[in-house]
Amino acid sequence: MRLHRTAPLRYLSLLLACWLTVFLATRGVLLATHLHEAGGIAPGVFAVGLLYDLGFLAYAALPLGLYLLLCPPSLWRRPGHRLGLGLLLLASLFLMLFVATAEWLFWDEFGVRFNFIAVDYLVYSDEVLNNLLESYPIGLLLSCLGVFAALIALALHRPLTAALLAPLPSWRQRGMAVVGLLLAAGLSLALLDQDNPRGLGGNAYRHELASNGPYQFFAAFRNNELDYQQFYSSLPDRQVAPTLRRELAEPTATFVGSDPLDVRRQIDNPGTPRKLNIVLVTIESLSAKYLGSFGDPRGLTPNLDQLRQQSLFFNNFYATGTRTDRGLEAITLAIPPTPGRSIVKRIGRESGYASLGQQLAAQGYDSAFVYGGRGYFDNMNAFFAGNGYRVVDQSSVADSDIHFKNAWGMADEDLYAQAIRLADADHAAGKPFLLQLMTTSNHRPYTYPDGRIDILSGEGREGAVKYTDHAIGQFLTAARAKPWFDDTLFVFVADHCAGSAGMEDLPVANYHIPLYIYAPKWLQPREDGQLASQIDLAPTLLGLLNLDYQSTFFGRDLLKPNAAPPRVLIGNYQHLGLFDGNDLAILSPRQHLRRHDDALHTSRESSVDSQDPLLQRDIAYYQAASHDFQSRLLGWRGPRGELEVGQQ
Repeated sequence: MRLHRTAPLRYLSLLLACWLTVFLATRGVLLATHLHEAGGIAPGVFAVGLLYDLGFLAYAALPLGLYLLLCPPSLWRRPGHRLGLGLLLLASLFLMLFVATAEWLFWDEFGVRFNFIAVDYLVYSDEVLNNLLESYPIGLLLSCLGVFAALIALALHRPLTAALLAPLPSWRQRGMAVVGLLLAAGLSLALLDQDNPRGLGGNAYRHELASNGPYQFFAAFRNNELDYQQFYSSLPDRQVAPTLRRELAEPTATFVGSDPLDVRRQIDNPGTPRKLNIVLVTIESLSAKYLGSFGDPRGLTPNLDQLRQQSLFFNNFYATGTRTDRGLEAITLAIPPTPGRSIVKRIGRESGYASLGQQLAAQGYDSAFVYGGRGYFDNMNAFFAGNGYRVVDQSSVADSDIHFKNAWGMADEDLYAQAIRLADADHAAGKPFLLQLMTTSNHRPYTYPDGRIDILSGEGREGAVKYTDHAIGQFLTAARAKPWFDDTLFVFVADHCAGSAGMEDLPVANYHIPLYIYAPKWLQPREDGQLASQIDLAPTLLGLLNLDYQSTFFGRDLLKPNAAPPRVLIGNYQHLGLFDGNDLAILSPRQHLRRHDDALHTSRESSVDSQDPLLQRDIAYYQAASHDFQSRLLGWRGPRGELEVGQQ
C-alpha cells in the first residue's frame, strides 16, 4: 500500500490543494489588476510565490496533519468523525475564501500583502470591525462566501468520500509521514523569511505578488521589533559620530553628551522668549497631492489653498512613515523611524522622553493631546500621558458634544469644537497651551455629517478630503473671534499620506505632505522650499518661541541657517531611507544596501557599499537613533539633571 494513497494523506492533500488553488487565484487576480505596476506578466512571481505558499502550508498543515496521522483507526471509522472531517473541509473552504477576500480588500487599501498594519488591525479589533461594517456590506459578503464554499464542498463530495474511505496506513507509515511533515516545516523555517527568496530591490509590486499573504502576516507578527545592530548595516561609532554631528550642528547648539552617538545638545535660542500658544493639528492621511494648490483639479481644498497664501508654508515637506503612530512619533519626539514598531507602541518603553509636550510643560504650558478617537488605539494614551501631555480623547467628551462619529471617532468639527473649549479654559486661567490634535475623518469609511459639503458621506476619499478642508475652515473662523487668536501659532500637518504603495520599497513621492504655520500677527506669509520632514517640526516651533532647552531631537530648526546638506528620513517598519532631494539611500534587513538615483523620477536603483556618502549619512541617523533609544539617551531630564521615570 502506497503511503500517499492512505486516507489521512488523501484528505490532507485535498485540503491543501484547495488552499493552493485559492493562493494561485489570489496572486493571479492581483497581478492582472496591477500588470502595469508589476511590469507585465512575470513567471518568476508565480514560481517564488509557490515556495511561499508551500512554506505557509507546511506550518499550517502540521497540527492537522499530526492529528490525522495519529488518529486511532477505531475513531477514524466512526461516521461522526467522518462527518466532522467533512464539516472541517467546508469550514476551511469558507476560511480560505474569507482570507482571499480580505487580502484583496487590504491590497486595495494599501497596495501590499498582509503586513504589520494587518497585525495592528487584529490587535485593535473593535475599531477595525466597526470600520469594516461601515465600509462594506459585510453580511452580504459573508453570505456569498458561505454559499460559494458550500458549492465547492458539494463539488468535492466524491473525492472527499473516496479519501475518507481509503485504507488507513500502518503505524510505521504514520511515523514516516510525521517525520515528513516535521521536515517540511523545518525546511520552510530554514529556507524562507520575509525577504528571501522574493528578494529586495527592483519592482516592489513583484516582490509583494511573489509572497503569500498569510505567511507575511505571521512573519510581521513575529518581527514587529527589529534590532538595528543585528539586522542592519552599521559602521564604527568613531566613523558615525562626526557625520551625525555635522548633520545636527546648528549655530545655537552645543553637544553635551559624552557618548559619541548621543545627540543631546543645549539649544540657546537668541531673543526674548515668547509665550505663544500652539494649536498643532495632525490631519489624518492628507497627501499633498489632494491640495488644489498642488495641482488637484477637483476643488477639494479651498480653505487650505487659501490658507497657503496666508501662512509660512513648507512645500517640500515629507512624512517619516506610513502610519499614524509614526507621524505622531516624529512630530512629538523628532526621531527617525527606527525599524520595527514605533516608540509610541513599544509598551513599557513608550514614556519618559524629552518630547515637544514635555519641553513646553516645563515652561508652564498646558500640553494636551486631543484625539478624535479612543486613545487606547495604537497605545496613544499611554505614550502621550507618559511624555508630558494630558490626554483628551473621545471618551473624555460628553455625548452631547459629539454630533457625529464613526468607527474611528468623532467628526473633525466636533474635535475642533473641543479644542476651542480647551483653549478658552486655558486662556481664562492665564495659562499658555499646546493643543496637539489628531483628526480621524479622512479615513475609511469616509463618513461625516450630512449637509456640510456637496459630496455625500461615505462616497470615498474625495468627500473625506473635502470635509476635512471644510472643518478646518470652520475652525479657523471660530478661532479668529477668540481673544487668544493673535498669540497662537496654528500648525496644520498630515500624519502620513493616503497611500504608500509604489514600484519601489520607499516611493518618495508618496511621503509628500503639506505643512502650514499660520500666525498673522507673528509670521509673514511666504513659501519655504527647503527639504524638510516631520522630525524638523518640534525644533522649529521651539525656535519660534525663542526657548532655550536641552534637545534630544534629530530634527533641525528650519528657520535657522544650517550648513548641513538637505535630507528627509522616510521608512516603513523594515526599510530605512534618507532622501537628499535627488537620490535615496535605503537600508534593509540582512545588511542590504542600495540607492535610487533621481528617486522622484527615473529612480535608477543600484547596489552600493557602506562607503557610499549617501549611505553613510543614512546609517549615521538610524544607527544613532536605535543606539540612543536602546541606551536610554533620549529621556527627559528633570530640574537636577536626572532621567525621569520611563528612561531610567
